Amino acid sequence: MSRLVNRYAAITGWGDGLPPAVLSNQDLSTFLETSDEWIVQRTGMKERRVSHVSAIEMATLASRRALACADLDPAALELIVYGSCSPDEQVPNSASGVQVALGATRAAAMDVNTACTSFLYGLSSATAMIQSGMVRNALVIGVEYISPFMDWSNRNVAVLFGDGAAAVVLEASDTPSGVIGTVLGCDAEARQTLRVRGMGCSYVQGDLHYGDTLWDFDGQAIFKRAVHGMSEACARVMREAGVTADDIDLVVPHQANLRIIEAVAKYAGVPMERVMLTVQRYGNMSAATVPVALSDALSEGRVKPGSLLLMPGFGGGLTFGALLVRWGSRVTPLRTSDAALPPTAQSALEMVNAIRARQDPHGRSLDALMATRFIEAAGG
Repeated sequence: MSRLVNRYAAITGWGDGLPPAVLSNQDLSTFLETSDEWIVQRTGMKERRVSHVSAIEMATLASRRALACADLDPAALELIVYGSCSPDEQVPNSASGVQVALGATRAAAMDVNTACTSFLYGLSSATAMIQSGMVRNALVIGVEYISPFMDWSNRNVAVLFGDGAAAVVLEASDTPSGVIGTVLGCDAEARQTLRVRGMGCSYVQGDLHYGDTLWDFDGQAIFKRAVHGMSEACARVMREAGVTADDIDLVVPHQANLRIIEAVAKYAGVPMERVMLTVQRYGNMSAATVPVALSDALSEGRVKPGSLLLMPGFGGGLTFGALLVRWGSRVTPLRTSDAALPPTAQSALEMVNAIRARQDPHGRSLDALMATRFIEAAGG
C-alpha cells in the first residue's frame, strides 16, 4: 500500500513525566563541599528531580499526557521514538517497553541515543518519516534516569544532572507547521571531553564495572565547543530557512548551564526575555530538557498560535543541533490524562544517599573512593 507524501509533521500533543522528589542545592551540600551560592553562580541551578521509578515509567506518563493532549488513541499510534542515554535495558529496547505500557500494538519502536540531543535527533527522524509518508503519526520521547549512574562524589557533575521525561505527538498535516528547519552535527574530535566510564560493554570486564561510573567532564572545553556548535547550528538553520533573530518568538534550548544558554542566545541575537529557562528548576535532564521546557512554555502561555521556536542543543559525542519549529493553531490540550506516578515516602536526598551507599559497598569514605577510582582509571 502506498501513501501520499505529507510535507508537514505538526506537533499536536505534549506532556511531561516529572518525578516529584526535589533535590536542592542545600541537600547536595550535606555530602559535597559545595553551597547554593557556588552552584547558582556557576550553573544557574537551584534544584533538580530524583526519580523513584524507572525511566520507562516516567516516559509512559509523559506519553499518556501527550496522547491525551492530541486526543490520539494509543492503538492508532504508528511510531515511538525513545530518546535517552540512560535506558532501563539495552535489550530489549526501551521504546518497546513504552509500547507495551501504552497498548500501542501497531507502533514501531526505536531508541535514539545521542546523549543530550537525543530528543532533537528523534524529533528530526520522526518528522522525516512522516514527511516521507512512511508513517502518519509518531510519539517522540526525551527521558533520562541519571541518578543511579551519577558519581555522587564528583562535585563537578553531581550538581548538574536530574531525572525527568517529556513527550510530543506528531501528526501528518497539510498546514505549514512542525519542524521546518533542521541542522544536526557532531564535533567528534572532542568526544572524550564528556564521557561516562562504566556505562557500556567496555566495562563488562576489568576493574571498572558496569554501573560504577567515573565521569570525564572537561567543563571549560565543553563550554567553548557547546557554545560554538549550538551557535553555528542556530545561525545556519535560520539562514537556510530565511528567517532572522527578530522572527524568533521563543528559544527553547537544552538546559545544560545558564551561562551556555546566555552565550548561545547572545550569538543568535535573541534577548533573554525570549528564551525559555527551566535550568533553575530541573537542572540538566539531558535528553528531557528540551521537551520539558517546551511543555512548561505551553503551560505558561509562552507559545502562541503560529509562534516560531528555535530549539538548540548539544550533548556527548559531542553532538549538536538546532531545529526551527513553526507552531500550529492550538496551544491547549484537547483532553487531559489523569495518569500519575505512584507516590513515594522517600525524599530525594534519602534516595541519593541510598545510591551513594550502594556505590561504596566497602564502607570507604567517598573522598577515598574517588581517589581510588582516579588511580585505577589512570592505570596506577
